Amino acid sequence: MVKVSDKTLIDLEFPQVRIQLASHCTTEKGREKAMLLKPFKSFKRSLFALEQTQEYKISAWEEKPIPNHGFDSIDQEINLLNIENSTLEVISFRRIKSLSETANHLILHFRKYQETYPRLYQTSQPVQLTTYLIEAIDQVINRYGEVKDEASPLLANTRRSLQVVKSKIGSSFTSALGRYNSFGYLDEIRESIVENMRVLAVKAMYRRKVKGKVLGQSKTGSIVYMQPEETAHYNSELSQLLYDEEEEIKRILKQLTENLRPYKELLEDYQSFLSEIDLIAAKVNYARSYNGLLPKITKDREVYLKDAYHPLLLIDNNKNKKKTYPQDIQLNKENQIIVISGPNAGGKSITLKTVGLVQLMLQSGLLAPVHEFSRLCFFDEILTDIGDNQSIENHLSTYSYRLKNMRQFLKKCNDKTLFLIDEFGTGTDPELGGALAETFLEVFYEKKAYGIITTHYANLKMMANETKEIVNANMLFDSNSLEPIFKLKLGEAGSSFTFEVAQKNGIPYSLINRSKKKVERGKIRFDKSIAKLQMQRSKLAKTTSEFENKKIAAQEEQEKLDEINSKIQEKLVKYQELYDSNQRMISLGEKINSLGEKYFNNKNKKQLIGEFIKLIEKENSKRIKESKREQQKKKREEHRVKQELNKKVEKIRKKKQEEKAKEEEQKKKDGPKERPPLYIEDEVRMLDGKAVGTLEQIEKGKAVVNYGAFTTKVALDQLELVKRPKKKK
Repeated sequence: MVKVSDKTLIDLEFPQVRIQLASHCTTEKGREKAMLLKPFKSFKRSLFALEQTQEYKISAWEEKPIPNHGFDSIDQEINLLNIENSTLEVISFRRIKSLSETANHLILHFRKYQETYPRLYQTSQPVQLTTYLIEAIDQVINRYGEVKDEASPLLANTRRSLQVVKSKIGSSFTSALGRYNSFGYLDEIRESIVENMRVLAVKAMYRRKVKGKVLGQSKTGSIVYMQPEETAHYNSELSQLLYDEEEEIKRILKQLTENLRPYKELLEDYQSFLSEIDLIAAKVNYARSYNGLLPKITKDREVYLKDAYHPLLLIDNNKNKKKTYPQDIQLNKENQIIVISGPNAGGKSITLKTVGLVQLMLQSGLLAPVHEFSRLCFFDEILTDIGDNQSIENHLSTYSYRLKNMRQFLKKCNDKTLFLIDEFGTGTDPELGGALAETFLEVFYEKKAYGIITTHYANLKMMANETKEIVNANMLFDSNSLEPIFKLKLGEAGSSFTFEVAQKNGIPYSLINRSKKKVERGKIRFDKSIAKLQMQRSKLAKTTSEFENKKIAAQEEQEKLDEINSKIQEKLVKYQELYDSNQRMISLGEKINSLGEKYFNNKNKKQLIGEFIKLIEKENSKRIKESKREQQKKKREEHRVKQELNKKVEKIRKKKQEEKAKEEEQKKKDGPKERPPLYIEDEVRMLDGKAVGTLEQIEKGKAVVNYGAFTTKVALDQLELVKRPKKKK
């Protein structure tokens, strides 16, 4: 079962990833799910989520892309359905209908194209497909959001009566308007609207001449607004019918609510299903911002990251038009633990976070910013100790807090754990902290845990140099400009460039020289050797880069020339074909012209038709022969290409067999080599190590070796001769 703590998520900046992911969601429910995203509790579920995302990603290239999944939240409607005797409003029914239509459309789409989208089909399968909700709402509410006349017989009759009464009101008002206007009782405007009713605009002096009810007057008092007596009794009937209509609509909506109430769980399923699709779509859209893809997920214990980017840094740098440097990192049985060293601000922490964040993203179903050739496995536990973890609440110092973390690490670490520790062992006396850190590293190594640490401690670099499965690495640094290159190099420890950086920042050389005297010579020599190696590495890298650039430029130039040559050849072939075609047309035209002249002279239609048919048959026979020649030519070309391909395959197979035979023959020739005896003052190194030391003492099969910065005792049979002093010859 996968366990990832909130501390690990915060250390690796996963909350920021969730915020950016949520911004790509189109629904509120999808955003809520995005903000709660974290690694799944099982590898099976993580892989399923990744495959869902990959399927949605490839849908953009399909002829039938995935339909729209947007919807308005109906949480309020579902809460009302849980309350007995509650009634939904018309707008709520429209939301429910839209939700049901969208869900059904997607379910049918995934069912129809289940071979293309097997994982998305599996996601939709548990959700019930039914059109009942849509049909029930359609029977009552029209597309304009109004209750239909056919919703009930009583509502239909009431609305018919309303139309009749409104017609009577209209005709009676028109009659009164015409009559009183002819008498000259009305103002120029003749009529107006008061309280949603048509009224006569009567001149104030004639108010007693008009029979009806006064409903108001103009601001100046010159006009009185009156309802004619003829329409008054119809208005009371209208009010009663409107009340009856409103009551019947309430009854219909209440009945519709009762009909939908048993389906509230289905509506919750619809929301959950559509918000899950929204989250998957957001993962795909988010991945476009950092060129995310699905690498190979392997069951082997292996992490191979090629061109891996820190997604947050990449997105931010792209916005600001800055360059982001990718990293290549490999963790496997041979590279169990990586010890990264080098100067501060060289990119060690970013590299550490890149590995952890990529792992978290994949185990959460997010595509990763890596090269397609990358390979990753899943881990049960991801442990981190990154940044200044001083705990004010618990009154713990940075080192105490880190020791508390180490206790948890030691308890939880196993062969399914990935640990990431920044500035390993810092916070206390360097020698004592370094010794304790070395012991912790030994335990992690013994428990077969995979991990990456960053450090400045020489003893940890030396331990990595002498232990086969622990590998040194450094962030490359330009020793001339003293600027970071932000590129990880496996196999070599990194210098801290402490004194060099100090000198660059204006610290007087006399103080730097005095500081050097305070440090053990061996340690300075060791750090200096590393610095020299990095300088040589930097120069070699620049030279290699220049050669590569020249090689690429030459290849590009050759490709351009080949392309130009190919285009010229194509044009020549086309011109030749055009010329041949024109020649045939000219010849055919001449023959037809000759036939025309004969007919002009002898007017013999039968002869003309006969000769014309012969000409056509002759041309058709040429076409048939030409078509056969083309087919034969095509077959010969296909056969030639197939033969060439078979030859190349056979050549590669023979070459591999020869190489294998040579390797086996060389192994037989070499055989087991006898190691020469070792003496005091010989320069030696461990069989699996790289560091060279001086043999100082031999006693009972054990040897004491001096490495300059420190001495160590090892078994004599674990050492091999590097160089022997002249006096021993």
